[in-house]
Amino acid sequence: MFYIAHKSNERDKAKYRAVGITCLLMNLFLFFQVFDPRYPSYSTGLIIGICMIHSFVESGERREKVIYDNIAKSLAEDYEAMYYINIESGKFLEFSKSQEYASMNVPVLGRNFYNETSVNIEKFVHPDDREFAKNLHRKETMLNNLKDRKSYSYKYRVIIDGQPRHFQFTVLRANDDKHFVLYEKDINDEITVENMRLENQKKQVTFTQIAEILAVNYDVIYYVDAKDSSYISYECRNIYGEVEVQKTGNNFFEDSRIDISNIVHKTDREEVLSFFSKDNLSQTLTNQKSCSLNYRIVAFKKIHYVRMTAQKTSNGTHYIIGIENIDNEVKKEKQQLKALNTERELARRDELTGVKNKTAYNELEQSVQKNIENGMDYLPFGLVVCDTNDLKKINDSKGHVAGDDYIKNSAKLLCDIFVHSPVFRVGGNEFVVFLRGDDYSNKKELMKKLQDVVRQNIKMKAVPVLASGMAEYIPGKDCLVSEIFDRADKAMYKNKLEIKK
Repeated sequence: MFYIAHKSNERDKAKYRAVGITCLLMNLFLFFQVFDPRYPSYSTGLIIGICMIHSFVESGERREKVIYDNIAKSLAEDYEAMYYINIESGKFLEFSKSQEYASMNVPVLGRNFYNETSVNIEKFVHPDDREFAKNLHRKETMLNNLKDRKSYSYKYRVIIDGQPRHFQFTVLRANDDKHFVLYEKDINDEITVENMRLENQKKQVTFTQIAEILAVNYDVIYYVDAKDSSYISYECRNIYGEVEVQKTGNNFFEDSRIDISNIVHKTDREEVLSFFSKDNLSQTLTNQKSCSLNYRIVAFKKIHYVRMTAQKTSNGTHYIIGIENIDNEVKKEKQQLKALNTERELARRDELTGVKNKTAYNELEQSVQKNIENGMDYLPFGLVVCDTNDLKKINDSKGHVAGDDYIKNSAKLLCDIFVHSPVFRVGGNEFVVFLRGDDYSNKKELMKKLQDVVRQNIKMKAVPVLASGMAEYIPGKDCLVSEIFDRADKAMYKNKLEIKK
């Protein structure tokens, strides 16, 4: 034993020496036993040897306990709290609470870790993190997370003195395989330092990456992390008026919802909110290089048109979103469209009467014909064909000015009677009315009213005198609009003959 002690390290040397000394003592007392069999020398030596061994073991355990206590205290100084949890029963012990953690007065009974923790999470954990925290402190979750590994960690926010602080939790299984050991550490300062580092890193981002999509000058540019949605904004011109827009932030899409509710015109908000969602941008920019949306904002108490253009960086890590004021562009387009519409409208108007001309009627006829061919026969309509009597006679006897007045009065009469239907001048003295809506529903009454006015004019030798005929569309029978026109035209000639009698 002494030889082995000489070759051993300091920790084992004392143990082997104690065993060696015990052996010497027992041999010595055994020697005395031989000389005096009546005296219990061997038993005495055995007792002394056992006591020496026991003292050594106890001394070693005390020394190891002191070492372990010092290690545990050193570790505990780095943690807010440590828990020793019975896996099956949930009974637990809590160690080394810091003063800051103790100020929270978290109730600890030690009876059931899983139940007590669930209750305390409702009181002390940030609302957004509660469900996440509850799930992680369930026995099944803890056991599952420790499969095939020694430990695991997670983070969430704890409310201390009304302020959220980030905590890290580490769980490992004890050597007896019957207990969990859980360490709880305040890492808020570390998170703050890391955020500052990332913030400084973001601020060092140059416009080199942003220039990838800058084909025009934007008023505001957002550089958004595609993964965590943090962002930086570069404001070139103040298009938002007095509304303050964040220059940096942790969640572009959440901050955008607030800005949209304050800035975007109310009729455009839903469309803009839908377009600005992270899921929509991610999906859209997967299939195409860029996307854009025009909408209105309210700034400086005026409505302005803006365009938002979004594109991903070449490495796919960020979105670059530019917003430009397109007020002048929209105004110019509106003026051009207005001029074009005016030109088109004039091309479809009869210069003399102001009613629609034959070109407009031909377009309407083609549109209605297409509906009939496509089976869209659920919209009833009818045609009224009219012809002014004696126009040539008036032109010859009273001149073309009187003839023009006669045509104008004819058009006015038709417009006054068929107020809900378009009137077309399709020839020198020929008109067509496209009956629809209320006019179609009251077609018989309106036709009677027209013919009554004509009869009265004939009686009073006044103008205008119009021959008229009507035909309505019959679903399932009529295949061509021209067929309806022909029936109305025949009815008109029949009426013309009646008028001349």
